[in-house]
Amino acid sequence: MKKLRADRCDTPLGKILLLADDDGALCYLDFAENEKRLQKLLAVRYGGVSFVKAELRDLRARVKRYFAGDWNAFDGADLRTDGTAFQRKVWRALQKIPAGKTLSYAQLAKSIGMPKAARAVGNANARNPIAVVIPCHRVICADGTVGGYGGGYGGGLARKSWLLEHEGAREKCGKSPFGRAGTEERT
Repeated sequence: MKKLRADRCDTPLGKILLLADDDGALCYLDFAENEKRLQKLLAVRYGGVSFVKAELRDLRARVKRYFAGDWNAFDGADLRTDGTAFQRKVWRALQKIPAGKTLSYAQLAKSIGMPKAARAVGNANARNPIAVVIPCHRVICADGTVGGYGGGYGGGLARKSWLLEHEGAREKCGKSPFGRAGTEERT
């Protein structure tokens, strides 16, 4: 049975769940209410899994720095994503999209040399195990709309919009129930 160290971190968008392996490599980051989805993903990924409560201070500090506006907060962080070769290729490409910029699913597919694979890129995006750090929120629809985001059932699009706005990628992505870091809720 695989043991993962687990910690939680408060953010302006709600509590985030962090999972790391014994080496301290980040294996999973998502919003805490997605824990049922997490269980399914981890069952496929590892078979049996147990969580050991731990203080992942460095990872929590990086999350806090990101939400304070440090776009380089995750530079040098040890990540373990597993996934298929195609998924890992997409996730590496996502990490090349700078904060404040977006790509469409088609542009991302083209960037990995597979211009007809936009749908497959979208599926790989949806299976990203390390949200925010591997910035799947920076991928939008070709028409400029926000599109899907797994970062919270019911709150996913609002979270994606908030993250894009937080990074300066969009002046206004629609009203978010989460408000804006350090500002009043925009209307």
